[in-house]
Amino acid sequence: MDVSVTLWVLTILGLAALIAVDFFIGRKPHDVSIKEAGIWTVVWIALAGFFGLGLLVFGGGQPAGEFFAGFITEKSLSVDNLFVFVLIMAKFAVPSQYQQRVLLVGVLIALVLRAVFIAAGAAILASFSWVFYLFGAFLIWTAWKLIQEARAGEEEEEFEENKLLKAVERRFGVADRYHGTKLWIQENGKRVMTPMLVVMLAIGTTDVLFALDSIPAIFGLTQDPYIVFTANAFALMGLRQLYFLIGGLLRKLVHLSYGLSIILGFIGVKLVLHALHESGVHVPEISIPVSLGVICGVLIVTTITSLRASRKQAAAEAAQARSEGAPKDSIDV
Repeated sequence: MDVSVTLWVLTILGLAALIAVDFFIGRKPHDVSIKEAGIWTVVWIALAGFFGLGLLVFGGGQPAGEFFAGFITEKSLSVDNLFVFVLIMAKFAVPSQYQQRVLLVGVLIALVLRAVFIAAGAAILASFSWVFYLFGAFLIWTAWKLIQEARAGEEEEEFEENKLLKAVERRFGVADRYHGTKLWIQENGKRVMTPMLVVMLAIGTTDVLFALDSIPAIFGLTQDPYIVFTANAFALMGLRQLYFLIGGLLRKLVHLSYGLSIILGFIGVKLVLHALHESGVHVPEISIPVSLGVICGVLIVTTITSLRASRKQAAAEAAQARSEGAPKDSIDV
């Protein structure tokens, strides 16, 4: 898809305007209700849908299909980010009324860092086609790692600050408590960061680790930097509302890791096949409609099986609680 500089500028300005509106509406710290989160989640998904339809009208079916496949993939992978966001919020004891501001700025930092990753990835792929082999192998390895972790049933670990964040904290110092939405304060004659700024940086920089697999994944669906960037932008910009909407449901998505591993493995195979095709080897390539169908199908099946498994587990725990409680009641009597 041939994208002019003017279209790039207009797209970035449009996204900036949407972010400004989002910031203006949520500028006052408050607890986000399920209704508010649901409305804005629908709004962001609708905006992504309208953008994809615009690509269909002005660019054709191929760019539109690539965008929708990339958006759904990035959205599903971003749900995995929410588990870590929950840990970060607990680690820094973020007051509930400030969480929406933290997520907004943290996601903006993540979007800027991802834009750098996307630009670097596009430049590398344009110069070295053999990198497709590396991306494909990395995604297949990541998929296998996800399966191993899911089968091991690893316990939820506490969030650990990365080295960059620790270095920033040592350099500038951190206040001992929150000061509203302020990011910097004067303390003993020295300008120090507030925990609000620290947690924003934690969310933004932690997302870079997720970008290590999500960026190669979307490049496996399209090599168009414009589509890669916009799909990431729309997926990330609705992440804040999704956090409040399905925060309580995250633990019920017990099979999410299996679903994501299948998607990453599938895209990894697609990348390897594409690399072989580029090298002159006659192998079948996986089309965008097939990719879109596989991704959507895996997510639907994963969600259904997760909810069923969670329901059975809850019923089993309730039955066990009743059976353990019966003898105790008899003794009390």
